[in-house]
Amino acid sequence: MHIVLIEPQIPPNTGNIARLCAATGCELHLVEPLGFSTDDKHLKRAGLDYWHLLKIHYHKNFGEVLSLYPSSSYHYLSTKAPGTYTDAAYGKDDMLVFGREDAGIPEAILKDHLDCCVRIPMIAEARSLNLSNSVSIVVYEALRQQSFTALKKSSDYLRKI
Repeated sequence: MHIVLIEPQIPPNTGNIARLCAATGCELHLVEPLGFSTDDKHLKRAGLDYWHLLKIHYHKNFGEVLSLYPSSSYHYLSTKAPGTYTDAAYGKDDMLVFGREDAGIPEAILKDHLDCCVRIPMIAEARSLNLSNSVSIVVYEALRQQSFTALKKSSDYLRKI
């Protein structure tokens, strides 16, 4: 699976998402402009020692992502979407697209892909969830639908004590 962050602004969010991608085998795509340097200490700290497990791509704009992955299925996560993330069917090479923390996915992109937009349900008074939390919620639903293929599903730890 692929996680696409359009213009992320907060280094710890991106670091947390990088760690999630490393732990789940997802590839991370960062669409410029970024609101931080990739050398940022907060970004590196949030990703801990998982950077060697991460496959990361940098893109000049979202159009570049679309042109490099034309046959992939895209899911656009937005608080403005009518359907929920659990309504979508996810495949192993799908692109999960998230917008910047303060603005979300640009409306021009959403308008071009309305049938692929989904949201995470919240109470009416809530504006949004934290970006790294949102990515985690959707990634694990997508992986659950795929029976967590290629992920360690059990531990022998408790059996040993």
